[in-house]
Amino acid sequence: MKTEFEKMRSEELYNFLDKEINMSLRNAKDLCTRLQVLTLSSSEYRDVIEKLIPNFPKSSGICPPFHCDHGSGIKIGERSFINYNCVILDGAYVTIGNDVKIGPSCQLLTPQHPIDFKARRGTCETSFPITIGDDTWLGGGVIVCPGVRIGKRCIIAAGSVVIRDIPDDCMAAGNPAVVKKHLNK
Repeated sequence: MKTEFEKMRSEELYNFLDKEINMSLRNAKDLCTRLQVLTLSSSEYRDVIEKLIPNFPKSSGICPPFHCDHGSGIKIGERSFINYNCVILDGAYVTIGNDVKIGPSCQLLTPQHPIDFKARRGTCETSFPITIGDDTWLGGGVIVCPGVRIGKRCIIAAGSVVIRDIPDDCMAAGNPAVVKKHLNK
């Protein structure tokens, strides 16, 4: 029998009031609160960010303020950079490749509430993973919705809302984001 936390990570319906899930949420909120008063050059920065996001590469950085649900669901590659005021809701895994640039005020959102309004009144939801490929750049204010995969070497224009997968080597823009141009061809 899976725990609610395991269901959350497995794209299954889970109860977000579960004790284990809420302990993880509280831990991340405490660490995010500590992070808010630090800079990339603060002596405590590395300790706090590595407690929040396990296996956080030494070559990568996140500029506070930063907010996430769990931290443990975030996987970041080498030499990647997340600018100020980003939000990552990591009920499902969020995988960010190598050499990725994420502009200020971006949101990566994995939770999906039920479509049926009666079911939405309850305390259950699902979460779907987000993947951002190597060498991709998200402009400021980009929103990435649950279950989206953005390919390698992509550019997502500032303010775009990505609701569908974007193939490798594409520039996408708009709300909803659509491919505007193929790159590197």
